[in-house]
Amino acid sequence: MALPGQDVAHYAILSAMLAPAFFLTATASLLMSANSRLARVIDRARVLLRELAEVEDEEDRRLYDGLISLQRRRSLIILRGSQLLYVAISFFVATSLAVATDALLGYRYVGLPTALAAAGVIAMFAASLLLAREASMAVSAVNDEMDHGHRRAQRRPPAA
Repeated sequence: MALPGQDVAHYAILSAMLAPAFFLTATASLLMSANSRLARVIDRARVLLRELAEVEDEEDRRLYDGLISLQRRRSLIILRGSQLLYVAISFFVATSLAVATDALLGYRYVGLPTALAAAGVIAMFAASLLLAREASMAVSAVNDEMDHGHRRAQRRPPAA
C-alpha cells in the first residue's frame, strides 16, 4: 500500500515529464516539415540540373548556376536545422529521464532537468531560425525565377 505522499510524488513526476513531451511533439512536427522541405529542394535541384544541360543562352546559364547554388545552400541550412532538431529531441528525452531518475534518487540533481530542457529549447530555437532563413531563401529563389521568366518573355518577338 502506497503512502499518501507517494501518490502525490508520482503525479508530480508525471506532470514534470509532460512539458518535455509537448516539446518533443513540437520538435517532431518541425522535423517532418524540414524533411519535406529538403525533399522539395532536392527535387528542384534535380530539375534545374536537367534543364541546365539544355540551356544555351549565357544569361540563362548564369541564372541556372545561381539557382543551383542557392538550392545547395538551402539544403545545407535545412540539414543543419534538422541536426539541431535531433539534438533538441535528445535533450527533451534526457529531460524526461532526468526528472524520473532524479525523483528516484531523492532529488539530488534538481537543476539537471531544467538545464537539459533549456538546452533542448535553445537547440529548437536555433533550428527555427535556420529554417526561417531557408524559407526566405525559397521565396527569393521563386522571385528570381519569375523575374527572369518575365524578362525572357519580354525578349521574344511577338508571334506573327
